[in-house]
Amino acid sequence: MTDAVLVKTIYIKSSREKVWAYLTEGKKLARWFHEADCDLVTPGKDYALLMESGSKGCWGKILEVEPPNRLVYTFTHDWLKGYETQVEWILRDVDGGTQLTMNHTGLDRSKADPFAMLSDHDKGWDEHLQRLRMVAGTA
Repeated sequence: MTDAVLVKTIYIKSSREKVWAYLTEGKKLARWFHEADCDLVTPGKDYALLMESGSKGCWGKILEVEPPNRLVYTFTHDWLKGYETQVEWILRDVDGGTQLTMNHTGLDRSKADPFAMLSDHDKGWDEHLQRLRMVAGTA
């Protein structure tokens, strides 16, 4: 496999600004994914997403920030065996809410089993995005 992109699109009954806050604010990230050690708003800044134990679960570098429209960062964790992937979030207004699209690239180029990485992240993102839809659409 080469250049596979894991694409997820969901619709949230909430404003782009509110959804943006759930993608970038450390405490709000914790409600659907993992708490971040910083807000994800400063390009060039390293970040870590923390496990319940407080240990680093995922980490990377913030690459691009265009509030409240687009966020891009590198993303890795132990299973990726040192390889960095990239996650891009795109937010668009739709009638009554927000269309949120996530593009996760580079999973197929990791040193681990490429198909397993795509499949595992596909399932994992489904679970996380379902929680995001619930908390951002009702909070």
